[in-house]
Amino acid sequence: MIGIMSDSHDNIDAIRKAVKLFNTKDMDITIHAGDLISPFTAIEFQKLDSELIAVYGNNDGEREGLKNAFKDICILEDFKEISVEGWKFSIIHGTNPAIVDSINKSGKYDVVVSGHTHKLEILNGNTLSINPGELCGYVSSKQTVVMLDTDDLSFEVIYL
Repeated sequence: MIGIMSDSHDNIDAIRKAVKLFNTKDMDITIHAGDLISPFTAIEFQKLDSELIAVYGNNDGEREGLKNAFKDICILEDFKEISVEGWKFSIIHGTNPAIVDSINKSGKYDVVVSGHTHKLEILNGNTLSINPGELCGYVSSKQTVVMLDTDDLSFEVIYL
């Protein structure tokens, strides 16, 4: 199982809720699609029992501080490609919608994970496109994460 989140924007309470949920559900991997914001959030993400894979978002301005704070948890980059149980994933924050659309249409990936819009959106076509919405809840007033089953790519949206 993979836990997916994005746009935590320093909301420590929301991060704690997501970490607790993912630890309870025994996730193998947690993906964060960017906008962690501050290095101090690493303290909460260190409590994950699963491996963390994360990318930078457009509001992650203190990149060196984030890189240093997260160095023992994960390597932060702008874009990631991973393979999990034979499925190919791309992870990008998604500041440029044309790039996200091109990645979705490339046929190279089974799953594309993005964030940025703070809008929950899951499109299940040739490529499963997952934007888990916002963990912080600042824009939509909804704190959402997605749990993805790597056996069959079925998913569940969780409202925290």
